[in-house]
Amino acid sequence: QVQLVESGGGLVQPGGSLRLSCAASGSIFSMYAMGWYRQAPGKQRELVAAISSGGTTTYVGSVKGRFTIWRDNAKNTVYLQMNSLKLEDTAVYYCYADLVRTYGLGSERYWGQGTQVTVSS
Repeated sequence: QVQLVESGGGLVQPGGSLRLSCAASGSIFSMYAMGWYRQAPGKQRELVAAISSGGTTTYVGSVKGRFTIWRDNAKNTVYLQMNSLKLEDTAVYYCYADLVRTYGLGSERYWGQGTQVTVSS
């Protein structure tokens, strides 16, 4: 079994910062892309940021220049540093990992449990 455990959400004022972490554990043969989605009330889930196994990053336009994603491959962990937070960043943030559990199997996507980020004055 594979588990993704998130941490780091919370309440922050506009302009503040938060760092999210997501650690994958269990039977992991190979790890590919990792990233973060978010879902605000009444809205569709959207991809916030992603990072490939080689370190290539991609961001949704609304967070470029404010959020930074990186990963520690030795720890199977992905991070999201969120700076200059805005009211519209309020959402539940979900991490994901595309990985292979055992040699010979295909890649599967696993999800974290979600962590609430609330930006409010």
